[in-house]
Amino acid sequence: MKLKQEQTLVLIKPDGVQRGLIGAVIGRLERVGLKLVGIKLVTPNAETIGQHYAKMKDPVLGHLKRLMTSGPVVAMAWEGAHAIGIVRKLIGGTEPLSSDVGTIRGDYTVDSYQLADADNRAVRNIVHASGNAEEAKAEINLWFKSDDLARYRLVSEAILYDVNLDGILE
Repeated sequence: MKLKQEQTLVLIKPDGVQRGLIGAVIGRLERVGLKLVGIKLVTPNAETIGQHYAKMKDPVLGHLKRLMTSGPVVAMAWEGAHAIGIVRKLIGGTEPLSSDVGTIRGDYTVDSYQLADADNRAVRNIVHASGNAEEAKAEINLWFKSDDLARYRLVSEAILYDVNLDGILE
């Protein structure tokens, strides 16, 4: 069951919030079969962003702090089989210009490293997603208390995960 309950963090960054893409991002993640177990709208401070992007160095960290503290962020915890890999596949590569069509970044933004560098800012790529299980756990713990995460079963989980579909025609 643990494989079916992998969790990951997704942040809709201020550029995604300002462009009204909250519903589009959530819809993509729900349609693939992931379960939303935590969500909140928050305007983070520089300290939180520094902790979140602890591995980043300046000037990138400075650019991220400016972007991520510029307005509200939607922080979400998602759960499901292969949640980390599925989310990473759905959002596309970090640079929108090179992200595949059909991904969130490839479909909803035209930014690039070149434009961001020329403007001395962070890439506006709509979302952040955890890169691996260790990162997901640390990021979820940074953005949510354990009591903030819901524990429930979706009806669709029977179709996605139950071994037998006996009685489906009943």
